[in-house]
Amino acid sequence: MNNGKVDVLLGLQWGDEGKGKVVDVLTPNYNVVARFQGGPNAGHTLEFEGQKYVLRSIPSGIFQGDKVNIIGNGVVLAPDLFMDEAMELEKSGHNLKNRLHISKKAHLIMPTHRVLDAAQERAKGKSKVGTTGKGIGPTYTDKISRMGLRVGDILDNFQEKYQAHKERHLQMIANLGYTDFDIEETERKWMKGIEYLAQFPIVDSEHEVNALLREGKNILCEGAQGTMLDIDFGSYPFVTSSNTICAGACTGLGIGPNKINRVYGIMKAYCTRVGAGPFPTELFDETGDKIRAIGHEFGAVTGRERRCGWIDLVQLRYSIMVNGVTDLIMMKSDVLDSFDTIKACVAYKVNGTLTRDFPYDIEKGIEPVYEELPGWKTDLSQLTDESQFPLPFKQYIDFLEKELETPIRIISIGPDRQQTIIRK
Repeated sequence: MNNGKVDVLLGLQWGDEGKGKVVDVLTPNYNVVARFQGGPNAGHTLEFEGQKYVLRSIPSGIFQGDKVNIIGNGVVLAPDLFMDEAMELEKSGHNLKNRLHISKKAHLIMPTHRVLDAAQERAKGKSKVGTTGKGIGPTYTDKISRMGLRVGDILDNFQEKYQAHKERHLQMIANLGYTDFDIEETERKWMKGIEYLAQFPIVDSEHEVNALLREGKNILCEGAQGTMLDIDFGSYPFVTSSNTICAGACTGLGIGPNKINRVYGIMKAYCTRVGAGPFPTELFDETGDKIRAIGHEFGAVTGRERRCGWIDLVQLRYSIMVNGVTDLIMMKSDVLDSFDTIKACVAYKVNGTLTRDFPYDIEKGIEPVYEELPGWKTDLSQLTDESQFPLPFKQYIDFLEKELETPIRIISIGPDRQQTIIRK
């Protein structure tokens, strides 16, 4: 039997590592691209042929004409936002209807989930997590509480199911004392989104994925957000509501762990974080501002300013461990082109004690220990081969590979698809 392979691609930091571009670069090697978790709170930005696209729920393989794209059961889907995103892509000439398959078991984000999101954030007062307000958390809460509405429910007695869920949510919102909302217009568009969604193949994705593997097809599983936002292993409670790590590909698509081959971990040459929560290597000075300006570090979905800092190898070693990363991909190396020196955090002092292990709590008592390396002072964005890399950049790569004990296979030196160097 000619079994296909499953490779997983995911972010190793706090999200925003540049996964969309890498999926687009890698997809020629795969027949199928599948998204396994998260919702429209994640934006994957792709740039090619002078056009810029932001994908929120649709897998990044959609730009490759002959690929099957699957939205898996681990994803939460907002029909109105999905419709906007898909129609925008269709306008630019991409035919989606046959190539994009949606799992019956994916959960639906209702308009009332967004209101609940806002109401619950307000109720937290100063303890806000800093959600995107897209209703992701309340949707996953319903899923875990066994009270969710799923894509497959569209196919049978939908209005009655929807109404029952809506009434339950409105009661919860009233109990929180939240009155500042009107969902009438949103709901109208949401229902149009449901009609639009029903035009796509709605499938038992776990059967489809495994059948494709038996046919010898290769599948790339695309994660959203980053490892440090994982509900179990991230910087809790400032995390997302799903498992962003490699294991999430198994539960979010119905793939056995023995099917997974390569695990590609994506990181930036520095580090960023959006929203609230601890960030040990965050820079509050001109250097941080400079990284943000050069790297255009603003959220693809929310436009929020990203917090910037030096690369954190304590955190990356932890991410590599919990994901079983086999290959590293380094993004945005060119952002550091003009720096005289580059810093990398190699250990933490936790309440005065030195450690290279990522601790349970990184909110207080953490002091990053840095190693300083010479900057390369070269415009990397024009290079086409690793043989052209300046010596200090080669030394930076060697240093990272030694510290992380994992090879860096791909290096991105600009936003365009062409500005990608695959190392020999």
